[in-house]
Amino acid sequence: MAALLSLNLGRPRPNPYKKDLATGIGKQPISHPVEVRAPGPKVSGLGSGVVGDYIGDGKHHGGDSQAVYAYAREDLDFWQRELDRDLPNGSFGENLTTTGLDVTDALLGEQWRIGREVVLQVTTPRTPCATFRGFMGLTGWMKTFTAAGRPGAYLRVVRPGTITAGDPIEILRRPDHEITIALVFRALLSDRDLMPRLLEAGDDLDPELRESALSRTMITLDSD
Repeated sequence: MAALLSLNLGRPRPNPYKKDLATGIGKQPISHPVEVRAPGPKVSGLGSGVVGDYIGDGKHHGGDSQAVYAYAREDLDFWQRELDRDLPNGSFGENLTTTGLDVTDALLGEQWRIGREVVLQVTTPRTPCATFRGFMGLTGWMKTFTAAGRPGAYLRVVRPGTITAGDPIEILRRPDHEITIALVFRALLSDRDLMPRLLEAGDDLDPELRESALSRTMITLDSD
């Protein structure tokens, strides 16, 4: 059964990889219930959708489309073997460490209920940034992470409420298109020719992704 294995919060710490910004990437598991709500837009909103979680770079992270970040424990276990290092829950900066759920295969627009109240909707994959690269401290980490194709998923808040570690996760909605987190990740970082395919997700496509997909489609049409 799919479940929330760990609920993780980040506290501000100095960020040597982005000038004049703190970071909350080093998240730690907590055992008490936490409120989840829509944070509003980037920059002017509340940042994270998880109350008590810190986001330092509000221009590029957080906001309604990236309110919550989920990563599968199964994928962390893969990286533990690959990197030969211990990776506790929260190591990749995820708010939700899941188990029994194939996050990489999640469809855009897929909805998860966590516990009794909270409903989240899959929006985009995580793309590696300078802070993530520096935090991991591994040469070539961005290329390594990209090649593996296990990015985790950002989610928007459809229904607010409280969640806690151990809550069950139920897939409430599985759209009938085939645009997965894995496919979007490839389209964004390694195969731009896939971008027009993202439009197949219809109303489940995040507005920023839609704009990028339409732009790529126009470039393709102009070159034909």
